[in-house]
Amino acid sequence: MRVGIIGAGQLGRMLALAGYPLGIQTRFLDPNANGSGGQVGPVVVGEIDDAARIDALARQVDVVTFDIENVPVDTLRAGTADSIVRPPPEALSIAQDRLNEKQLFGRLNIPAAPYMPIASLGDLERAPDALGWPIVLKARRLGYDGRGQRLVQSAAELEVAWRELGRVPSLAEGWVDFERELSLIAVRGSDGATAFYPLAENVHVDGILHTTTAPYQDERTQSRAEDYLALMLAELDYCGVLTVEFFLADGELMANEIAPRVHNSGHWTIEGAQTSQFENHMRAIVGLPLGGTSPTGFSFMLNLIGELPDRERLLKIAGLHLHDYGKTPRPKRKIGHCTLVTATEEERSVRADELIAVAGIP
Repeated sequence: MRVGIIGAGQLGRMLALAGYPLGIQTRFLDPNANGSGGQVGPVVVGEIDDAARIDALARQVDVVTFDIENVPVDTLRAGTADSIVRPPPEALSIAQDRLNEKQLFGRLNIPAAPYMPIASLGDLERAPDALGWPIVLKARRLGYDGRGQRLVQSAAELEVAWRELGRVPSLAEGWVDFERELSLIAVRGSDGATAFYPLAENVHVDGILHTTTAPYQDERTQSRAEDYLALMLAELDYCGVLTVEFFLADGELMANEIAPRVHNSGHWTIEGAQTSQFENHMRAIVGLPLGGTSPTGFSFMLNLIGELPDRERLLKIAGLHLHDYGKTPRPKRKIGHCTLVTATEEERSVRADELIAVAGIP
């Protein structure tokens, strides 16, 4: 079984590492032969928006997947005309455009923040009357890890925010006074079999995921989130891992965005679940039975941003698992993560505080 992965970042790297024990060979397409993925598997060197290079990858494998969301869908379809692509390109198209996401939520009656499409400064100036203050202005495309969005709290800030986003097609969203940020990861096999991981609670700093704690234990909220993802999986005839990020406000879930791929908030599953999200994605897309998704304990994941802390100090923490992505340090760049899995919530809290202190995070 051979899987081609468009993008050779840390997600692709972890997919490859999960596939090898199953006898799945991997090959990447990426402009950088020596990136995170290229350190663990061969790379077809080329841009991800080059249909000819995508075709070159597709001809060497049995199924094509991706670890990055900004692959142009038309290019992907052109480069894989005679190949199997999982998840389906339609899911990628929806995730690439915030308006498409909102329309998907609306079709399926999944609650989400109120919004207005923004095509001009005039549209933006009318948004507060409909949505109230503050509003969140988000570029419709290429927005992730805090990029492409601005919090706008007064009329005086509207024009500045519009200019800073480059005056591109956008959405204005009403502010959600949420209590928590949660994510749910689901996996659907090529035969339609579906499994859900426990909800995880996430904390973001400057728009970048900082920590994940799992499982988030609330049966009603878990059931509601699973119902929403089941609707999306069926609507998209999905295969692979699908992640949805939610706000929890007044005890109710509101969908924020989808990711048609393995997700940063599921890194804890490598050590903290019976089968990691990475292994289950690979199982799903090649037609193998899905693995169990139950937690093996209480997990805490810390993203390492910008530079790695002293690894000897980190590894002295009992039970800590370090993942170094092999990246060059750079401000705001995800270059690794740490995971702790403990037998009790109390122990997790103590170990998490120790990890944060050793990592030198305020």
